[in-house]
Amino acid sequence: MTSRAARPIGTVTRGTTNPNRLRRMDRWIAAAHGPELRRAADPVAVDLGYGAAPWTAVELLGRLRTVAPHARVVGIEIDPARVQAARPYEREGLTFRHGGFEIPLPQRPLLIRAANVLRQYDEEQVAAVWERLCARLAPAAGPSRGGLLVEGTCDEIGRRHVWVALGPEGPRTVTFATRLGSLERPSDLAERLPKALIHRNVPGEPVHAFLRDFDRAWAAAAPYASYGARQRWMRTVRDLTADWPVTDGPARWRQGEVTVRWDALAPGS
Repeated sequence: MTSRAARPIGTVTRGTTNPNRLRRMDRWIAAAHGPELRRAADPVAVDLGYGAAPWTAVELLGRLRTVAPHARVVGIEIDPARVQAARPYEREGLTFRHGGFEIPLPQRPLLIRAANVLRQYDEEQVAAVWERLCARLAPAAGPSRGGLLVEGTCDEIGRRHVWVALGPEGPRTVTFATRLGSLERPSDLAERLPKALIHRNVPGEPVHAFLRDFDRAWAAAAPYASYGARQRWMRTVRDLTADWPVTDGPARWRQGEVTVRWDALAPGS
């Protein structure tokens, strides 16, 4: 007798998606994780919870292939109707599967991107989801640090985005990314903090202190606004490095990004 397939782990999301919504995250992934993808014999990436339309998975394949021509993308959705709707978009290197946090693939992927998936979950559930997903990543071996989980949140058209990057060992960094022309102050990004941090933006928590210092540095860099928002942002981030463990440099700052070590922003007890 054939056993019934295991039920996917997770709950159906709203499914809201828009073309080009995840461009900032994708650009960062290509820059930060491109060497790992290029070295792999079969670099598989997962777009987890891509939503009611497959645009983000289609775009992810195109962006990854600029740095890793043999990359493959598997879109995974917990709603079977969304999987069926996406099937006409399958092509060489792009497939869609029904599933959830269990990541129903025979191999461990080198990348799992989970954008706007955990917003509907409780903060207390995040650690278990992260642990489950990290356990499915390709392990570290030799020069490879292993796979990467990128989990975060953005607005509907991708102007503001914050994500956490995790390896098989757990959280590594937090990245803040924005279209600089839309920003009044850096703390505007607080509304896009991922679920693990969004309720921790209160006095006494590290992420609150970081955003406070970010706003102060932004105010101090006001004279640079005459040279444009990019120059003001870059000066602001440069000043932040005096007190916060920023892990990237001017090439990424110019993109409207800044990446900070996770342990500096991790929630207190």
